[in-house]
Amino acid sequence: MDTLRLRFDTAGNDHPLSAGVHGVGRSRDGAGLEPVEASPIVNFCVDRRGVWLAVPDGTRGVHVNGRPVLRMAMLRVGDAIFVDGSGIRLVSSRAPAQPTGGFGDSTGEPGDVRIVLRGVGGRYHGRCFTLERPRLVGRAHEADIRIDEPAFAERHARLELLRGDVVLRDLGSADGSLVNGEPVRDAVLKPGDQVVFDAHHRFVLEAPVGPTATPTHDADDAGAEASVGRTRGVMHLPWLVLAAALLAGLLALLLLFGTG
Repeated sequence: MDTLRLRFDTAGNDHPLSAGVHGVGRSRDGAGLEPVEASPIVNFCVDRRGVWLAVPDGTRGVHVNGRPVLRMAMLRVGDAIFVDGSGIRLVSSRAPAQPTGGFGDSTGEPGDVRIVLRGVGGRYHGRCFTLERPRLVGRAHEADIRIDEPAFAERHARLELLRGDVVLRDLGSADGSLVNGEPVRDAVLKPGDQVVFDAHHRFVLEAPVGPTATPTHDADDAGAEASVGRTRGVMHLPWLVLAAALLAGLLALLLLFGTG
């Protein structure tokens, strides 16, 4: 089972998140954060909808991906939570899958405009990059996702569709990337995965779960629709004849008695 976990920056073990409420507060030695049963600073609530961060009234200094949270926030895998100066990451129990094949084994296959990398943090928040072609991430001017930071590699990574999978390939960067909170070099991405470059440039992969082709009508459907149309026309015909006969009768009566 893919259990979500809280990974504390100052602790050695992850805390699994089962359904219910998980309080987090200061550790006994005051050096960091840990799960607590009494007087939590924040609560992580897990239900069938997902994971929620709940902040008690009056608590300040809580951030998710650099954005302040005053009361409540819904979390996704890979989010970075900062509480009272300490960091927590929401991670998965499963490490990102590694792509098959060697480095630079691009097949030249066409991409898919329906597969989108959507910015959820950093400079590209709110922007989308479709994967109808490979996308270069780096500091170089020709990069599709350009991150102009002095320490960032000119050619950091490449994202592309490879044998039906969305693949993240490292191009020799110093620190790699984060996928769902885990440091990686190469990884196979799935819809909903969160990718982070240079600590705060965040993206979520969005893709159709199944075929999205618009429904089409085959010959039998077209014949059935035509038959229905003809049937409706035949049903309307007697009423038209009856109405015409009544009008003709009224005109005849007017002519007959009008002249008398």
